[in-house]
Amino acid sequence: MSLTTLNHPVITHKLSIMRDKTTPTTLFRQILREVTALLAYESTRHLPLKTVTIETPVCETPSNRLKGKKMVLVSILRAGNGMLDGYLDILPNARVGFVGMERNEETALPHSYYCKLPHHMEQRHVIVVDPMLATGGSAIDTITKIKEYNPLSITFSALIAAPEGVNALQSAHPDVDIVLAELDEKLNEKFYIVPGLGDAGDRIFGTVNKV
Repeated sequence: MSLTTLNHPVITHKLSIMRDKTTPTTLFRQILREVTALLAYESTRHLPLKTVTIETPVCETPSNRLKGKKMVLVSILRAGNGMLDGYLDILPNARVGFVGMERNEETALPHSYYCKLPHHMEQRHVIVVDPMLATGGSAIDTITKIKEYNPLSITFSALIAAPEGVNALQSAHPDVDIVLAELDEKLNEKFYIVPGLGDAGDRIFGTVNKV
């Protein structure tokens, strides 16, 4: 499926502030919410519509509204939670699920420790959110788990990604659309995205930065 990288001047400007290691937690969270809301528009471009009849102040007219059950946002814990508010600003009726993934800092391999998803997943479109797509391991395992519930479609949304992570995710799940704010240069020897912005979870929640 498709890879979409927004590469918008305003988003690039905001990401520059987020990348700056001197940016405080409060500002980091604020900008994350703003950029995520912009990602939400692109991530929902494929959603189907239905025609309804409404009355404007002037006349009766056919109009389009989203079709089907409310969609699902799935946060990859813990950093994915930082993107939920931005998406819910645009999709306030969305259901929310959580998948807990923890990365082994030595092997960079993910370990799943939690999964809670809404009912009737087979009737819903899903957007998986995580600020970073580094090796791709957490995203791949999360999407594999979600596919057990046969949703209508799955889109993966991140702020930034490394080419290695994009390639791995596309290889494992070629049917999943990927929507990014920017595609970065590479992974370093510690499997962090370069130039990146450090550990997104640490910067969102104010915990110790390991970089």
